Amino acid sequence: MLILRLLVALGGLALGALIWIAVSQGDFGAAGGWLVSDPWGQVTLLDLYLGFFFTAVVIALFERRWWRAAIWIAPLPVLGNIWAAVWFVFAMPGLARRLRA
Repeated sequence: MLILRLLVALGGLALGALIWIAVSQGDFGAAGGWLVSDPWGQVTLLDLYLGFFFTAVVIALFERRWWRAAIWIAPLPVLGNIWAAVWFVFAMPGLARRLRA
């Protein structure tokens, strides 16, 4: 379990580092323009936000209090999979217990 949590944490950190590099070196306006105009860019955005939705469903089903679920779900569209990685790192032990039951 610890190794899996570390891998998820490292994946979130690696994604954060790549985002930092892209923001500091890339042209977000040009990339965003391509994403919304190109069919594959549109597929990529739909895939991304559908993944956020699926993660939100898992969080909503797992968290016992609605307000805790809302606190974890609300930042997903902005913070993305970095935020999802944080949730998975914290929730993984309980999630594994409940899935095994």
